[in-house]
This record gives sequence, structure tokens and C-alpha cells, in this order.
Amino acid sequence: MIQAIQLILALSFLVLIHEFGHFLFARLFHVRVEKFYMFFNPQISLLRAKKFNGKWHVKFFAKNDDEEWAKYPDNTEWGIGWLPFGGYCAIAGMVDETHSTDDLPSEPQDWEFRSKPAWQRLLIILGGILVNFTAGLLIFVMLMWHYGTDTLPLKNITTGLYYSEIMEQEGFQQQDKILTINGEEPASLPAAINAIILEGKRDVVALRGTDTVRLTLSEDLGERFLAQHNDFDKKEREKARADKNYHKQSYVLMAEWFPFVVEQVILDNTAGIAGIQPGDSVVAVAGVETPSFIHVRKELQRHPCDSVTIDFYRNGERQSARLFLGDQCQLGVTVRMPQFETEHTDYNLLQAIPAGIQHGWDFLVMYVKQFRLIFTKEGAQSVGGFGAIGNMFPDVWNWRGFWYITATLSIILAFMNFLPIPALDGGYILFLLVEIITRRKPSDKFLEKANEVGFWLLLALLIFANGNDIIRFFF
Repeated sequence: MIQAIQLILALSFLVLIHEFGHFLFARLFHVRVEKFYMFFNPQISLLRAKKFNGKWHVKFFAKNDDEEWAKYPDNTEWGIGWLPFGGYCAIAGMVDETHSTDDLPSEPQDWEFRSKPAWQRLLIILGGILVNFTAGLLIFVMLMWHYGTDTLPLKNITTGLYYSEIMEQEGFQQQDKILTINGEEPASLPAAINAIILEGKRDVVALRGTDTVRLTLSEDLGERFLAQHNDFDKKEREKARADKNYHKQSYVLMAEWFPFVVEQVILDNTAGIAGIQPGDSVVAVAGVETPSFIHVRKELQRHPCDSVTIDFYRNGERQSARLFLGDQCQLGVTVRMPQFETEHTDYNLLQAIPAGIQHGWDFLVMYVKQFRLIFTKEGAQSVGGFGAIGNMFPDVWNWRGFWYITATLSIILAFMNFLPIPALDGGYILFLLVEIITRRKPSDKFLEKANEVGFWLLLALLIFANGNDIIRFFF
């Protein structure tokens, strides 16, 4: 429920400011905006408001037809629809989802979109994209100003890294320390993962003990990673469906290496009953050596509702205990986390402005680079709709997390709307650029047909993305 509320709030906010961007430039160039709605309103609206004759008129749960209000077309009608899938800004004289060519006057009017110069129409269309992108940058600026940033430099992970099987196939060994990727030192572990998977960088130099090793990674590593990630996620969903209390694990490509040392034992739980004590270091599960925390967690997951032997060191002596794992496959302990040295940076407002802008730009660049993976079989299976977006939000309320994800979604929305697909802002931008270059304006009928094609393309994409969510939920 908390995730759903955050999703609705974030998307409502982003759609609202996006449409306001169109509204702002339309009014700047004296183009009428007939309606401005948050959410869509087929037949009826939850709220309708319009100012005329010197005062505001408001209606709740009202039908959209109103002859009296129609007498004042130069004033914008504001409202909230009942279908929570976006919103719209109905600009006079513009062929879009709110107007067809049949709705336009026979002769262009001065206050219509189609009567304005191409550069003004271009800015009106760009308005939503510009506002979304600017809003994302502004949110990042405010987050850095208020919270600062916390970073764990890759070089400060002194114990080395844990590597998944797919990375071991690439030649990595457990506890290798990555020094450079394509000649550059990654600032953090997420930066290293992005460089390898999203940017497709292949030349890695790592420190193995006291030796320096060079690895050239496979060209299809990104696709193999997605395939393995999708398979892992499917198995986790199956476990969650079988047990509503099961907490799904995340797929780990690389992570900090640290041993499984017990910090605290829940006495009435599995480990407490078996005699496990704080300070015990678990090194094997069911006869399989588990030198790190993630190895222990992976092996425990293989034995739901099973009796297993746990090997551990206590005061330098290797001991064993047999215990029964429930369907959660957990020992019932907390683990002693390593104290790696993190770097916290505080920003005043003047420092936060360039730092936030740079962070937003870096995120956009990273997103564009990962966009290529969508056109692979594995990437297409990873595409998600509203369910996937909702899962981005934490299941407990956190303002910092909410605004950070909202900022990333705002930048993603700006980029997606820039794609040259008819019915999206990018489609209009493409046609306007062609008009500016060729000095020939496409006909309104052509724009209407292009929008129809674009609408069906977007509908197909919407069905595909949310269909993936449904498949992941039930299968």
C-alpha cells in the first residue's frame, strides 16, 4: 500500500508539472489552453473549475458537457479526472489526443497553436520535457543540499569483492579487487557495475593477492546478466507466492566481501536453539564451504524446511551444529557488518547546484546507455509497467528515497517523451524540425493519422510492459 501511494503521488506530480510546461509556453505565446486536467476524464470529472464573469465556478462529479461554460473558450477549465493514467493539457488548434481535424475551425485563428511560428510551436511542445528534466535536476540539488551524499569508494573495500557465477566465468576470482575499467578507476561499486553492464566496458585490471591480472570481458555479458537476473527473479517470485511472509532476495552480480560473523542471536529462533553464539564465524553449510556472507545466504536458500549441518569457528576452533531451517531459510541471527570507511560530503546551496546538475546528467547518460539492452530478448523480458515502477519505491515511507526516485522518474519521463514516436512530444518535435528545415508544414490530416499510429504503438507498449508485470506476478 505504501508503495502504491508513493507511485500515485510521484506520477501525479510528474504528469502535473509536465503538462504545466506545455501550458506555460502556450500562454507565453498567447495560445488558448482549453482544458488542464490531472488524470483523464471520460464522460465525467471528479472536479471541474473555471473562472468567468469575475468569479470561479466549481463542480464536483460533473458531466463534461456544459453549454454555459463553453461560452467562455478563452478561459482554461481546470479539473481532476477519474482515470488515473496521466493527464492532459488541451491546447487550442493542436491535433493531439484531445482534438481531431474535425474539431478545428475551418480557418486558423490567431489564438491557435497551428497559427504560431514553428519555433514557438517547438517551444510549446518542448515545455513538458524541459520542465520534467529541470525538475529532476532541481530535486537532486535540494537532496544534496539537505542530506549531502554518502559514498563508499571502491578502493576502501579492503576485503575485496564477492563475484557471482557469471563473473567467475569471466575470469574473476573471489576477493579480487578491481583497480581500473578501460583505464579508469571506478569511484564506487555501483559505478563499476554500471561501467561493465550498462556501458559495455570490457578491459578490467584487478588485484589478486599481490598480483595484477588483466581480464577482457565477453561482448554478451550484459545479455547474459539480464538472462540470469530474470531467471533468479522468477525463482524468487515462486518462493514468495508459496509463502506470503517470504522476503525476496535480490540478484547480486558483485558485492562487498565479508565473512558471516554472528553479531546477535535470537534465542528462540533456529540458531539460538542450536547453540550458536555471538562471534561465531559460519564457514560451511551442509558440507559446502561458505567463505563469505553471500555464500552462506545462497547455500541456506538451497535447504528450505530441511535439517542441515552448520560449520563455524569459535575461539579459533572449528565446530559444527545441526539445525532445522524453516521455509525462510534463515538462521535467526544478525550479522556483524564490516566497517568500511565511507565518505560523506555536505553541500551548501551554491555547491549543491552544480553537484545536483552533474548527478542528474550522469543519471541521464547512464539511462540512455542501458536503453540499448531493451532491444535484446533478455532486456525485453525485463521491461515493466506500473508494477515495476511501484517496486522501485521502498515499502516503508522515506522522504529521501521518495524524492530521489521521483527525480529519476522525472528525468526518465523527459527522455521517453523526447523519443521520436508519433503521439509523444518527440514525434511533434521531429515533424517541427522537418518543417523548419524544409519550410514545408505537414498537413493537419497527416498529423492526425501519425498520432493514431503513435497511439496504437504506445498502447501496444503499455500492454506489453504491464503484461510482463502480470506474468511476473502470476508465474
